[in-house]
Amino acid sequence: MVCKDREVYEKASLFLEAGDWIVSQLTGKVVRSNCSLGFKAFWNENSGFPVQFFEKLHPEFKNIVSSKLKGKIGYIGEKAGVLTDEMSSLLGLPKNLPVAVAIIDAHSAVLGVGSSKPHQLTMVMGTSTCHIMLSKKEIHIPGISGVVKNSIIPRLYAYEAGQSAVGDLFGWFAKQVPESLMKEAKEQGISVFDLLEKKASHLEPGQSGLIALDWHNGNRSILSDADLSGMIVGLTLASKPEDIYRAYMEATAFGAKIIISNYEQAGLKINEIFACGGLPQKNDLLMQIYADVLNKEIIVSASDYTPAVGAAILGSVAAGKENGGYDSVEEAVEKMKQPILKTYKPILSHVEKYKKLFQIYQQLHNYFGITKKSWMKDLKSL
Repeated sequence: MVCKDREVYEKASLFLEAGDWIVSQLTGKVVRSNCSLGFKAFWNENSGFPVQFFEKLHPEFKNIVSSKLKGKIGYIGEKAGVLTDEMSSLLGLPKNLPVAVAIIDAHSAVLGVGSSKPHQLTMVMGTSTCHIMLSKKEIHIPGISGVVKNSIIPRLYAYEAGQSAVGDLFGWFAKQVPESLMKEAKEQGISVFDLLEKKASHLEPGQSGLIALDWHNGNRSILSDADLSGMIVGLTLASKPEDIYRAYMEATAFGAKIIISNYEQAGLKINEIFACGGLPQKNDLLMQIYADVLNKEIIVSASDYTPAVGAAILGSVAAGKENGGYDSVEEAVEKMKQPILKTYKPILSHVEKYKKLFQIYQQLHNYFGITKKSWMKDLKSL
């Protein structure tokens, strides 16, 4: 495998993010997105690439920047080029159509939901969750995946954190339910997910006596440890599938609270929270739990395609007003943002119960994620 990796490395002319590669195919030009470079390749607009870091990873990476990462750097909202004649013919689009610099999908969703101001946080919720925060200032925060200026909104810093398993966690559990529950869902003409949500919605916070750690695919933020694993505490012979399902939903909300608290403790005030992706529109109980756990209102976008809307917003800015577009990203967001589906407000009685449950979660988080994290790794190595 090592020899194969080396062969691929040596034969590769360039390493390109998928978005940058698509733009290169559309325009015939290699223009690297500052968003992708900042969050994926440690690039900084003031200091460039961390060449010494790459060299420490491997001596032969010393020249990776000049050899494999070369190319023009474009900023979000700029025009990377125009559609080539070949692509125009292939796609049935006008010749010389402006093409915007690429952006990461979750970051594009921030624009799609209408977030463009400091102190706003967007949760892009699907199989995993990205928590993207906008701010005027740069602060170095432990456990954050990256912070990049001008990567979503000009003049603002974007911070990224995330949870490795959210929808994936629910999907995994739905496959573990007993046959009797699957039969019940079929008889009612609904999915197993809908039945679990229906049953779990009758439970009060803390009623099941269960609490879980949502690390079934490791912990991305704030511990940054892919070798951690999940757990559930409090199981008895009376525990039911819906008890466990609700405990997992609550665990992902507690994981989000760890991330948001980390932002706030570092000095990044959060005034608004947006949510988009596959989960928020499908699961009322989940979003109410998040509002209760976070003790904040959560604004859910009505759009199924917020990343695509964000991409269209950047395309309109790249085209410019002379071509029917907009002069700025902020203006385009204001004009093109999608409507709100629903706003979830905290239920005060639930907030108080979840404060107590979160204290337990936090202790489990710190004990198994920091103090005794070797236990989970020892189990994996047996």
